[in-house]
Formats: sequence, C-alpha cells, structure tokens
Amino acid sequence: MKAVQIKKYSKKIEAQIVEIPIPEISDHEVLVKVKVAAVNHLEILNITGSVKLIQDYEMPLTIGNELTGVVSEVGKLVSQFKKGDAIYTRLPLDKIGAFAEYVAVDAKAIWHLPKNLDFVTGAAAPLTGLTAYQGLHEELNAKAGQTVFIPGGSGSFGQMAVPIAKAMGLKVIVSGNPSSREQILAAGATQYIDYTKENYWEILKGVDFVIDTLGAAEFDRELSIIKPGGRLLSLRTGTNKQFAKDHGFPKWKQLLFALAGAKFDRKAKKHGVEYRFIFVRSDGSQLEEISKIIEENNIIPAIDSTEFTLNQVNEALRLVASGHPKGKVVIKVSD
Repeated sequence: MKAVQIKKYSKKIEAQIVEIPIPEISDHEVLVKVKVAAVNHLEILNITGSVKLIQDYEMPLTIGNELTGVVSEVGKLVSQFKKGDAIYTRLPLDKIGAFAEYVAVDAKAIWHLPKNLDFVTGAAAPLTGLTAYQGLHEELNAKAGQTVFIPGGSGSFGQMAVPIAKAMGLKVIVSGNPSSREQILAAGATQYIDYTKENYWEILKGVDFVIDTLGAAEFDRELSIIKPGGRLLSLRTGTNKQFAKDHGFPKWKQLLFALAGAKFDRKAKKHGVEYRFIFVRSDGSQLEEISKIIEENNIIPAIDSTEFTLNQVNEALRLVASGHPKGKVVIKVSD
C-alpha cells in the first residue's frame, strides 16, 4: 500500500511516498481503509521533531493524525464495530499514520462517523472535537454556570468548542472576525466580540476560564481578564511542569518542561490563575459524546476548497505550514 513517511526529523517540510505492507491487526484492533485524512499543524510539528519530548517516534514514521475510513477487518476481541462501518478517529499518539491507504487502529480510539458528516467533513472533526472536549472537561474541569472565553475562537476550534461548552451549561464568549459572528452565536455563544472593532481585554473581566488559540503573544492580555482561582488553557503557548506531571513523564523530563514553562507559570501565579497546556489524545468513548453534539447541532466543519491526493501530500503540508487555508486541509486517500 501507499504511505507517506519521514525518515528523520527535519526542518524541511517534506515527506516521501513509499510502498509498505498493509498492517496486520491485533485482537483489539480494526483495519481501516482510509478515505480522507486531515492535514493539521500537528503534522508539521511531527516532521520537525518539535514535539519529540512529548512523543518521540521510531523512524521511518508514517505521518498523519486524523482520518475517516471504512472498517475492512475486525480483531477477535472487537464487538462494537463490523466490516463496512464508516468511522472517524484521532489516531493514538503512539501509533499515528493516517496518510496511508490502510491503518491498524485500536477499536477504543475510533467511533462511528456522525450521520450528518461525509468522509471529507468528518475528517476535520475528531482532533478539534477531542481538544475541545478534553480541554473543557479535564483540563478546566468546567461546571455549568461558569464562563469561558475563547479568543480567536471563530475558526474550526471554536466551531466545535462552543456547542460542547453550551451542552455543559457554560456561558461562552468568543472573539473573532466579523464574518463568523452569526455562525458562532447560532452555535451557542452568548457574546461575540469583533476583534476588528473591539479589544476583549478592555471589555471583559472576571471570567472563569480562557482557552487560548492564539499563542504566547496574547498571554498577558488573557491573564488580565481571568478571576483569581481561574484557569488559562493554551493550545499553542507551550508545555509546563503541570503538563509533565499529568502525563507521568520521568523526573528529568519534568524538570525540562518546568524550565520551559516557568515564565508562564510565574505570570499566572501572580494573577492567582493556573496555567495548563493540552496535547490531545485519542478516545473513542469521547468521540461518541462529541458525535451526539455534532449531530444535534448539525456541525459541519469548514474544509479548504483545494483538493489534494496522497501524491500531492507535500503541497498540502506546505499550505498548512505557510499558507492561509480557508478551513481544514484534507487529502483524499481513496474513493
């Protein structure tokens, strides 16, 4: 089968198309014929080795983290899925490889494709859906009645996070571009701040949580609006000591992460706020819950109009790395 691999970590954003055997499955896995794979910024981080302290891989590595596909073979101990089922998944961290014609994946990491999504739109849902779900439930431990603010939340993350937060009974405030205002309000946001006209840090104060999608440059402004005892969760700024402890990393790695995040932890502590960082993992049972929200709210992720095949993987990677895609970039692997 065709697969897209890297032979070593490299600053050059490039991968090779190779022929490798179709993987064998274990008793608790399914073999999935990949239909569509999504291209994320995470692929760039995997290629460059930027996240190797979190997850280091043996080489050569088949890349790609999320996909849709059809179950073509089922392990002996798998009961929830059968041959022919349409599924979607964020692959397990230690066994990625969505950019291939087939993938062997633990049945606990997949779920049935939501009824309102096709293979293309479905490929854009698991990573952002799980990030929002794990961020709100686990990292923030958010409760009904609390307030969460998502700066830069008018993109694909906000599209998922807003209805998930609403389903939890949270008050959701989003800042973003004016063109997404109606869509985000319809998804359940209680307030929308047009960043071209207003500065959120001049309007908001005393929110319980901020989910940062913008990175370190916004850190101080985000902290300034959080009430003491609140939390700031970043998808971009970087790891810290708490992240290393939560993931059970060895002491030497905890020390490295503590040093890397010391500046952010120090600033957060000064405000009486806890800083968290998330690196999303696979979870089929959470995808089951996310699927219900996707179907109930008819969430259809935005897809960039540029079509790519497996042979054009490097063009797709370059678009994600340096372009301005209008929605999730996807690769059509098979018909």
